[in-house]
Amino acid sequence: MTVAMATSQPGSRPHDKYDRLVAAAQALQKLKVSVAHPCDTASLGAVFEAVDLGLIEPILVGPQARIKSVAETLGRDLSDIRIVDAAHSHASAAAAVDLVRSGQAEALMKGSLHTDELMGAVVRRDAGLRTARRISHCFIMDVPGHDRPLVITDAAINIAPTLEDKVHIVQNAIDLARALQVDPVRVAILSAMETVNPKVPSTIEAAALCKMADRGQITGGILDGPLALDNAIDLGAAKIKNIQSPVAGQATVLVVPDLEAGNMLAKSLTFLADADAAGIVLGARVPIILTSRADSTITRLASCAVASLFANTQRGKLAMPEV
Repeated sequence: MTVAMATSQPGSRPHDKYDRLVAAAQALQKLKVSVAHPCDTASLGAVFEAVDLGLIEPILVGPQARIKSVAETLGRDLSDIRIVDAAHSHASAAAAVDLVRSGQAEALMKGSLHTDELMGAVVRRDAGLRTARRISHCFIMDVPGHDRPLVITDAAINIAPTLEDKVHIVQNAIDLARALQVDPVRVAILSAMETVNPKVPSTIEAAALCKMADRGQITGGILDGPLALDNAIDLGAAKIKNIQSPVAGQATVLVVPDLEAGNMLAKSLTFLADADAAGIVLGARVPIILTSRADSTITRLASCAVASLFANTQRGKLAMPEV
């Protein structure tokens, strides 16, 4: 099955950026994914979609009878897929994490349980997947009319990140962009303005992050900020304000001041600009695929593809130290 066959529908807009991500992931070895509690048609259907395209090799974790019942509803055969029986959603989350800790899976995928349940198992200090990095979320946005995917972080996990938190958030996003073969990685630290204003804390943090990058405390990307959204992504807006910067107008990564700003930005692009938003959590020992029942097929596949591309960069490397 080709990507075009899987994602294109009559009358729908093209998803060239996501299609390229899926095609790149198809060229890699299948990602071994521990799927926590795939007990409804949306979550289990997403697994089958990724399997059909050769993106993942799943291990399904949850109540075996329920999983088999959902598979029957979907008309799918589970004979070639491993199932780890777990009594309920909390047990599913814990068992799915254990599969990663034991080296049997190299990514984690959310099923039909609450995100808080899954992340609770991930961040357990005794048996979770924590590392020295702070965990953060990235949206990889496919925006119609924009020539490149946009990475927005963090719009889902860190509510009011400190400057120290933002160092990790930025580094996670840079590592992701590099895994997606973005070169160079241009990072815009967003605020409401492009000048440092002592009355606006996000502008001071933006300036500090840029200086930390100058000193090698953040690596792999080119940072600039504070930048307002318009002059971060639009060359014309940057020229009007006479901003001389290798990032302004060309940013690939948009780092928001806090979760509220990120959530509004991502949802504005989704509902007003018809953008799609693939999601992934980074900073744990493995990438974590967060899908929603409301996600389109191509968005779910793109999330799996992004996780596969990121995991591929980690193969053969020493894992980040645990904490």
